[in-house]
Amino acid sequence: MDKKILTQHPQGKQGVNISLVKYNTMKAAILKAFRNRDEVSLKQLTVLVKKDLTGRFDGSIGWYLISVKQDLEARGILEIVAGKKPQHLRKI
Repeated sequence: MDKKILTQHPQGKQGVNISLVKYNTMKAAILKAFRNRDEVSLKQLTVLVKKDLTGRFDGSIGWYLISVKQDLEARGILEIVAGKKPQHLRKI
């Protein structure tokens, strides 16, 4: 049986149960997008993660990206850059 992780939400809302393997794959792709970058727009993050995972990720890359991104925000690994539109993120 596939191990699961209950994600956290930065606003304290209910998280989702997802495959631990998919979580770890998505987390690695998200963090890889921050290599040599101080911050990344959500659009740029989406492009980088899709480029990295297309063809080797089973599931909706966009949905998992948002779920894991929110979890990483809730855990204090990523933060939204205040005052930037569109949304920008940075590693803490």
